[in-house]
Amino acid sequence: MCRSIHQLHNFEPPATEDEIHAAALQYVRKIAGSTRPSQANQEVFDKAVAAVMAATAELLAGLVTTAPPKDREVEAAKARARAEKRYAS
Repeated sequence: MCRSIHQLHNFEPPATEDEIHAAALQYVRKIAGSTRPSQANQEVFDKAVAAVMAATAELLAGLVTTAPPKDREVEAAKARARAEKRYAS
């Protein structure tokens, strides 16, 4: 359920709002135990996603590193290679 939560810090270009939203949504889904809330829970679910997004954006804005920024394409290729190795039959 949380497979779309990826490291968002220290990439060039920086994490987009869509990436932060996707991570927040997956986190809230995991904690709530469901992928879609009922109508009765939709409002509180949406508020939780917004709160996690805000906390994530604040965290990313405040983190400091001396490491050079990572390249998204290189990291994606590494992830694909790990997945191929993991799921090879």
